[in-house]
Amino acid sequence: MASCQTADGVALGVGAVAALETDVTVSLDRVKSFIEPRLDAAIADSPDGAARLLESMRYALLAPGKRLRPALAIWAASSCGGHWEAAAPAAIAVEMVHAYSLVHDDLPAMDDDDLRRGRPTCHRAFDEATAILCGDALLALAFETLAEGLPADVAGQGCLMLARAAGGSALVGGQADDLAAERGWITPMTTASTDEQVAWLERIHRRKTGALFSAALELGALSAGATPEQRHALASYGRSFGLAFQIADDLLDAEGTEAAVGKRVGKDADRGKLTYPTIIGVEASRARGTALAIEAAAAVASLGEPATELTRLAHWIVSRNH
Repeated sequence: MASCQTADGVALGVGAVAALETDVTVSLDRVKSFIEPRLDAAIADSPDGAARLLESMRYALLAPGKRLRPALAIWAASSCGGHWEAAAPAAIAVEMVHAYSLVHDDLPAMDDDDLRRGRPTCHRAFDEATAILCGDALLALAFETLAEGLPADVAGQGCLMLARAAGGSALVGGQADDLAAERGWITPMTTASTDEQVAWLERIHRRKTGALFSAALELGALSAGATPEQRHALASYGRSFGLAFQIADDLLDAEGTEAAVGKRVGKDADRGKLTYPTIIGVEASRARGTALAIEAAAAVASLGEPATELTRLAHWIVSRNH
């Protein structure tokens, strides 16, 4: 288990890191207990529904996971004085977009993965056509969930937030640039300077990974009627947290095991993809992730005790081993 630091730069010992992991695990388990029955209920049987499609949607949406994005939405709402139930539509919708993106990312035409969260990927468990339709349906259902679940006066704004995070300038655009670099459709970054490579990588990850984290926080704040100051604090948190998460993910791909991570590891290096460890090294990557976690925690310090879960999550995300 990696070490980490508090917002004031104090390094935590092994025992403190273990305690932090326990606290975060307990908190995430509470979120899972709250949100997973609602995720299940959201995939409702319909006389017009296709049974195999609905089965694949449940398979993708209810796959074992930490539920980080629902947690961010719920904890953002709580940190602004809101309630879990009011934030539930936002939490469900963001998780649907995340699940859809994983189903499509895993396809043979994209990342070509066979394992996700310790289980066969959707196109392996079903078939490629069903997986494509599953992702399509989950994306549409996310916006239906927001439109029906948020109050009428903010539903449109919520749908706009999620659409921007999921679209060609964010999540999908980040994936497109990632593929373009991997497949030689754009000028390779391998000959660029280290600073240029890092800037390019961060640009991809702020869109491909960070945009959905930020949307979860924004939607949680929206559900709570947050003030501009609260929304600004959460936006700053999201920017730092998203990159810290991606660095930790890159480190897990470089150093983790398939059993612990729940998906194939080492594939980025095998494909020659740029990652933080391949550009700046493992130790520098870990230091960068720690610094970003400290930035994230500092960003929500003004929200006080209600933001405790967000603060703990930021510190834990860079020390996790799964």
